[in-house]
Amino acid sequence: MKTTFADSVIAFNKNLVYTGNLPDGFDVLNPFKDNPETTIVMQQFYKKYYNDNKKRKFIIGINPSRHGAGITGVPFTDTKRLESVCKIKMQSSHTHEVSSVFIYDMIEAYGGVKLFYNNFYINSPFPLAIVRKKDNTWLNANYYDDAALFLKLKDYMIETLKKHISLGLITSEVFILGKKNALFIREINNEAHLFKKMIVLDHPRFIQQYKLKEKLNYINKYLSAFRNSG
Repeated sequence: MKTTFADSVIAFNKNLVYTGNLPDGFDVLNPFKDNPETTIVMQQFYKKYYNDNKKRKFIIGINPSRHGAGITGVPFTDTKRLESVCKIKMQSSHTHEVSSVFIYDMIEAYGGVKLFYNNFYINSPFPLAIVRKKDNTWLNANYYDDAALFLKLKDYMIETLKKHISLGLITSEVFILGKKNALFIREINNEAHLFKKMIVLDHPRFIQQYKLKEKLNYINKYLSAFRNSG
């Protein structure tokens, strides 16, 4: 039996591990090792929307948050959207993630989850959640928040992006979420030559936090970029 896109993503996620060093005060969370239900709902999601061999366009985030993919195993998808939109219920956790709100409003405007996921695959160059200790509290962190952190993760990120591409992704262009994210992905791309063209979009969290009154305009920017792509 031919391996589907879903089979490949599921295998990728199940085998995710980061064993490299990290700067002091940082840690990596692996939801597929920490919560058995994460693996279950992740498999349900990909079997539902990716059970084919169709090539897809790649949308690159930063790295999962503890309340989005860090719980559900599905990028930019908290448990609320996983249940209300994707009709996949998670029993062990209940999360609300700001970026997920924007992404699913945008997906609805695009034409719904079935159409969107038929054409796009979302993931991150570092596909596990990163946390940073501050005042004895662990907070979400981005891979680029600390120069030493990025340098330690860079080779792993290049290999991870290559693995994403091998799932069946189009490399003539790629969509990057977040302007700062794009600076680092461009540095990686200059070294590894993974994508021909980068299209940069504002990050969903930035839009939800700082540009909420202009949200519809940003959704239209996303849709316009998708329509005008090759």
